[in-house]
Amino acid sequence: MNESSRQERIIRTSVIGILVNLLIAAVKIMIGTLASSIAIVSEGINNATDAGSSFLTYIGTKLSGKHPDEKHPFGYGRIEYLTGMVVGVLILYAGLGMLKESVEGILHPSDMNVSILTVLIVAGTAVTKFILGMYTIKVGKSVESEVLLAVGEDGRNDSYFSGLTILSSVIFLFTGFSLDAYAGIVFSFVVIKSGVDTLKNTASDLIGRSGKEELARKLYKEIRATDGVISAIDMMLHDYGPDRYSGSVNIEIDHKRSIGEVYEEIHRLQLRIMEEYHVTMVFGIYAVDEDTAAIVDIRRYIGKFVRVNEHVKSFHALYLSKETGTLYCDLIVDYALRDWEELRESFVEYMKKQYPEYEISLTIETEFV
Repeated sequence: MNESSRQERIIRTSVIGILVNLLIAAVKIMIGTLASSIAIVSEGINNATDAGSSFLTYIGTKLSGKHPDEKHPFGYGRIEYLTGMVVGVLILYAGLGMLKESVEGILHPSDMNVSILTVLIVAGTAVTKFILGMYTIKVGKSVESEVLLAVGEDGRNDSYFSGLTILSSVIFLFTGFSLDAYAGIVFSFVVIKSGVDTLKNTASDLIGRSGKEELARKLYKEIRATDGVISAIDMMLHDYGPDRYSGSVNIEIDHKRSIGEVYEEIHRLQLRIMEEYHVTMVFGIYAVDEDTAAIVDIRRYIGKFVRVNEHVKSFHALYLSKETGTLYCDLIVDYALRDWEELRESFVEYMKKQYPEYEISLTIETEFV
């Protein structure tokens, strides 16, 4: 899906959300006020907040679609994440407001005036809200929008609470006992959790979470299938909004081949990745020797070191420079390793026992995707 189609779907879904939520909010606030129901009024206020969230999604999507300029060469895609933060704050605020109203309802109860008509109207809005929530979630998944997913999940939760409100209203009709405020407390915690989860997810996007595994797998497969490329490692993906990435990756080529020999293939690969995956990819190149007996022995020897060190996951970029007598190698470690210098000293000492004639140039790194 191209960026234009994605934005159109988000905007269309947001407009639907604004209109439907405003209608439901007006109905619930009016019915809740007439019935003296804290839970129904709280639902109405929450629906009005949902309309605000959909409006923010609309504005954020419009702004994130602005073309890159000199100040923002990677575009404005991350505005969508900022919108998600604001939506999360709104959801959290609504949940805390409901909690406050519900606690006051328990401490200072008031008489309810619920009728069968009230229950039927709330049931109708619940069904409408559930359909809207599921539709928004479906679109959010298809366009990979965290904001739409948050808005949709919040809407779906609203419909669940409406069911709880209906149940408490029916109990009141038959027994005269009101669970209204208690139902409000239960729902307020659901809304608060939804707000916190939204804030955590969007904050993670802004801070820079690990690149998407599925995208990384596709890119690695594409790169490794390219003629002249022995392997690909050290991929980094920098997220500048949904479906917008800049990245870098190191590729290994046979040390006997020149850059000129593989240039055309790499250039075509770069253009293909941009067109198909929307990733601006920069390539680093390692020259590797896989055939000589000396390298085969060294590779086997380093493999033993990797197997006995729990924090070392793999190694690559092995190259022996005969001109300088330097042995180059990269170790991939996990994030649990704290003392990188100790590992460096251990590796150099290990290599010097078997190959004292070589200088050891070691790079230690983690996987980014």
